[in-house]
Amino acid sequence: MKIVFMGTPEFACKPLEVLCQSKHEIVAVVTGDDKPQGRGKKIQSTAVCSAATCVNLKVIKTKSLKSDSLYEQLKALDADIFIVIAFRILPQKLIDIPRIGAINIHASLLPKYRGAAPINWALVNGEKETGLTSFFLKKTVDTGDIILQKKLTILPNENFDSLHNRLSEISGDFLLESLDLIETGNYELSTQDETQTSPAPKIKPFDALIDFGFPAEQIVNFVRGMSSRPGAYTFYNKKKLKVLSAIPVNRESIEPYINELPRPGTVINVKKKLWVSCSDGAVEITQVQPEGKKVMDGKSYINGCRLQCGALFGENTQEVKE
Repeated sequence: MKIVFMGTPEFACKPLEVLCQSKHEIVAVVTGDDKPQGRGKKIQSTAVCSAATCVNLKVIKTKSLKSDSLYEQLKALDADIFIVIAFRILPQKLIDIPRIGAINIHASLLPKYRGAAPINWALVNGEKETGLTSFFLKKTVDTGDIILQKKLTILPNENFDSLHNRLSEISGDFLLESLDLIETGNYELSTQDETQTSPAPKIKPFDALIDFGFPAEQIVNFVRGMSSRPGAYTFYNKKKLKVLSAIPVNRESIEPYINELPRPGTVINVKKKLWVSCSDGAVEITQVQPEGKKVMDGKSYINGCRLQCGALFGENTQEVKE
């Protein structure tokens, strides 16, 4: 089949690589325009653009999916199908261009976790299972009829980075399997069950702020879901502290240190371990990144800032902008 591939971040690079090695013809790759990135704000291409350029594919960079120029370019390619992975919302006039239609590979078991951040929110909510879904695009985001799904068990200590990488790694073969079904016609579309939907909205800066008023398990899952991108965080001494990993501390372990559980966010142990109180006990913060510094373990952070029991995390939340 003649394919137009659309994607932006690293997640979409593996399926593009696998697609390049298949029998299908990629007539163009559509991606976002070059943008300033990192601390130095150096102008850089998207990950998909770099991957496509390495194998000499035609690349179309665009700022707007509604431009007449983009529409005419895509129309002229005479593609059989559009493949959309980790890209923007396509307007209906683009969805209608290819002969077969436009399909999306989404990193959840739809209709659960519709939206821009399905991997993050699945972990935050403590899911034990996730997966991939291929479906035909409709105007409303992530609501199209399902072609194929593949389940994946979420490992107990998995965070966003590791789950993102595992899903990306299997997405290439999953894409080819979906294309084979479409090409042969050997499939039945499934309508999504609207009663089972759940959202996975884009994560804004305030969304990653840790609330130590929650139970330990929820806090640990929250950290897992945000690590390392965008990174769960709190504040200490008016400085932002990114928390990259944490584990629950059982209540029996806490009792030798305190008679009564203090206010959530209070440091209750600095003897080689960083324990912070929460609503039902405490969490041990095992890996952090202080503002402007490198990643370090909890013990190194304790020593570096001379942290004492009774110190309070989370006291600068009013400075976080929505």
